[in-house]
Amino acid sequence: MNRADLRALTPETLAALANRGLVKRAEKDLAAGAGPAVTAADDGTVRGVFPDGVETVIAPGADLDAADCTCGAPGVCRHRIGLVLAYRQTAEDTPQESGAFADWSPGEFDDDALAAAVGRPALAAARRVQDRGYSARLHRPTPEDPVPRVELPTCTVTFPVPHELGYALTDAAPAMRGEVVVLAAWAFRAGDDAGRTELVTVGGRPQEGDPGESLRTALALAGELLLDGVQQAGPVFAGSLRQCREELTAASRHWPAGAVADLQEQVEAYATRGTRYDAGRYALLLAEIHARHRAAALDPVQVLGTKEAPTTPLRRVRLVALGCRIGGSAHERTAEVFFAHADAGIALVLRKRWDLAEGQDATGYELSSRRLLGSALHALAAANVVSEHTSRAADRTIAISRGRIAATSVTPVGSAWAELPGTLLLRDVAAHLRGLGERPPQLIRPRVAAESVRVVAVESVGPIGYDPAGQQLEAVLLDPAGNEVLVRAEHNPLCPGGLDALAAALGGGQVQCVSGVLGSAGGRFVLDPLAVLTPTGVVVPDLAAGEGDTLIATTAARPTDPITAALEAGLAALADAAHHGLRRLTAPARTRLDDSATLLRRTGLRTAAGHLRDLEAALRQDSGAVARWVDAHIHLAVSLETHRQTAA
Repeated sequence: MNRADLRALTPETLAALANRGLVKRAEKDLAAGAGPAVTAADDGTVRGVFPDGVETVIAPGADLDAADCTCGAPGVCRHRIGLVLAYRQTAEDTPQESGAFADWSPGEFDDDALAAAVGRPALAAARRVQDRGYSARLHRPTPEDPVPRVELPTCTVTFPVPHELGYALTDAAPAMRGEVVVLAAWAFRAGDDAGRTELVTVGGRPQEGDPGESLRTALALAGELLLDGVQQAGPVFAGSLRQCREELTAASRHWPAGAVADLQEQVEAYATRGTRYDAGRYALLLAEIHARHRAAALDPVQVLGTKEAPTTPLRRVRLVALGCRIGGSAHERTAEVFFAHADAGIALVLRKRWDLAEGQDATGYELSSRRLLGSALHALAAANVVSEHTSRAADRTIAISRGRIAATSVTPVGSAWAELPGTLLLRDVAAHLRGLGERPPQLIRPRVAAESVRVVAVESVGPIGYDPAGQQLEAVLLDPAGNEVLVRAEHNPLCPGGLDALAAALGGGQVQCVSGVLGSAGGRFVLDPLAVLTPTGVVVPDLAAGEGDTLIATTAARPTDPITAALEAGLAALADAAHHGLRRLTAPARTRLDDSATLLRRTGLRTAAGHLRDLEAALRQDSGAVARWVDAHIHLAVSLETHRQTAA
């Protein structure tokens, strides 16, 4: 009998099941001729006898934990791994290829099979989560990526061995493994029942009482801001937003809670004349709160946030840093360090905030020497991090504590970027973005940090130029598939040397990869860079030295296509109206709305123009202006997002 389950255990999978050190030792033993003598019985029992007399037996249907080994070591030992590696070598001559693709779904397991694999307590714990409801994203096996996996809100589960539960892998802590494996299998089952869909919502019971009260409070506060404007929102109003955010969090409405938290930050930034205030961002948050309320009945789990615990502890994880972004205001600085979690195939964010003393200033370069996890920030932003003390939130932010000595290690990134999976390292940007076309609009999809952070492999880099009008550096790179990607970086006053460092790295002629936030605009693929990988190492522009005084060749401003220009003008007019307040609109603000409606109509966007005209009529009648503003903003924002996706 041929053991397909053992043949499917690659060295990478074995390393995830045990650790890389045991796999390397077993491989060395095999190479030195110290591997086991392997026999396979007709019933599927695989037996190995090692030169030192140790005997290991893997019975049919048993995983590595259940294997018998006379060495006496607890858990998965080098003998178990050595036997699997040796068996895979003996099985290479069998008719069925070791790497044959299997199109299968973990949804095939019924609850009895799940209970037998992970135990009844884990199944009961998963049922409690199912009763509350949870969301998941499914990745079905393909010939290029044959391992099915599930992205749960706070962890990822993979099924590397076809039709086997015992080898399922997860980055959740060991105590939660059984529970999340069940949740992942149920997610696939729900996707299978719904016609192999990608995004699923599983379970959820009607809530007693009125679960929407906290959301209605957020809606009322957003309505007040729309009517009266941000200028009228004082400290008391900011306190109301804070209380509303806490109520939403307590009710497990994580995505509206995040929007209210960001709105509170915008209100406080305006009150203190902080640089973080942005009228467009402020207006988008007001529209988001209304949009989530309107769409909540369609899918409360996906639109409002899952009922899962806000954070999940992870087992030992390896993270690959992808760069850093510096932000802040007159009183604080923030750093966002982006990491690739290769095993889960996603990007995560670690955030750090520093308060500044009165009159103190700090550039990105000055922050680069600050210590984080025992290392300088500039080292952490270009490092491999292995940690046993990591927790992941539903929005993909992480917290890492150093814990015991050596529980968290930070080492140079080396060649780790080149080893990232295809979900993170892109060699064909066009194919990747085409696969995102079925996502819900940003206004109502889960608020996931680093959602669009990717690493783009670089074939070549074209001319580099600086646009003085937009205060941004631009360069065109080609990925290995021949797609043009516009690298566009705006000047950050907190990082004066950033654009100079980016220009030097891109112009060095040996760029291997660029990490950044990937999207599309103006009919082109656009990458907002975080870091550049060259043969000499990783360059993180936001942490670079310099005063921004290097001469860079100028480039002409790129024209905006008429549809984008009209939609952006309309959104800017709506943001201006929200900033002043619909009750307090100035004559210039009203004129801007009228001009934007005219431009939209001339561009052929008659529905969008009609929404602005409806808003103008409501303003004249002093009735229903909030609803008309929300209608207009949602329509224009979704139209612009859709146009950017399809134009590229």
